[in-house]
Amino acid sequence: MKKNMLRNFVAGVAALALSVGLVACSGGKAAESTNRSGADTAKDTSAAATGTLVVGFDQAYPPYGFVNDQGEFTGFDLDLAKAVADKLGWKLEYSPIDWDAKDTLLNSGAINAIWNGFTMEGREDGYSFSEPYMLNQQVVVVKKNAGIEKLADLAGKNVITQADSAAASVLEGDQTELAKSFAALETRPDYNTAFAELTSGATQAVACDLSIAQYQMAANPDAYFMIAEPLSSEHYAVGFKKGDTASAEQVSKTLKGLYTDGTVKQLCEKYASYGLSFENWVLK
Repeated sequence: MKKNMLRNFVAGVAALALSVGLVACSGGKAAESTNRSGADTAKDTSAAATGTLVVGFDQAYPPYGFVNDQGEFTGFDLDLAKAVADKLGWKLEYSPIDWDAKDTLLNSGAINAIWNGFTMEGREDGYSFSEPYMLNQQVVVVKKNAGIEKLADLAGKNVITQADSAAASVLEGDQTELAKSFAALETRPDYNTAFAELTSGATQAVACDLSIAQYQMAANPDAYFMIAEPLSSEHYAVGFKKGDTASAEQVSKTLKGLYTDGTVKQLCEKYASYGLSFENWVLK
């Protein structure tokens, strides 16, 4: 009887020990899985960490980023990004994006830089920026001989701009009173569409970056007129995910070097026929 009781007791203890061991093992694997998942979530996808610069850009934004006649990605900012990547020994990937999706793509790690005539003013809280490199303005373009010569003449007119653009932000912010005088203020996915509507007469004005206005006017010198009074003045910079100061600082330092060695001037001259001016470069 006692032997049976002892034997049952030992068997029970062994079973309990085995059960605890299985739970512990299971818990260890679960913890390990959780840790791995956490590590994946926290993976650093920045250019400084990976050695690959993945540039998100609007492919319909000449002269900064666009598709040339050969079907290739080109533009001042894309060439500038290549020059920076070459200097830093980084790989370079161009990633054409839907401009409205840029924040989602940047925060997910699908891209690690926004480099495409990207206005920094008013966006400082959402990104880590390089130092500003180019002066820019928000302006309004109309058809020549349309009887629109100043901003006040836009009262009662249809005005369009690009969705989530700096011009849209200005007209919804500092220039909101001006925008209230319009018959309508609408947005389009890209400026090519906006200027096509201006040409056809579907709209009376396009609010856009100075560089876009200069490009369109250089391509169509007899078609458009730019109102001399700007909506605002600002600067272009390279946008990185908030907290990615390492990439931003390395890019800023390299851009200064490219100004010193003459690369910036050469690229400005390359795109001068598109309306881009070396005089607007500010990072030295």
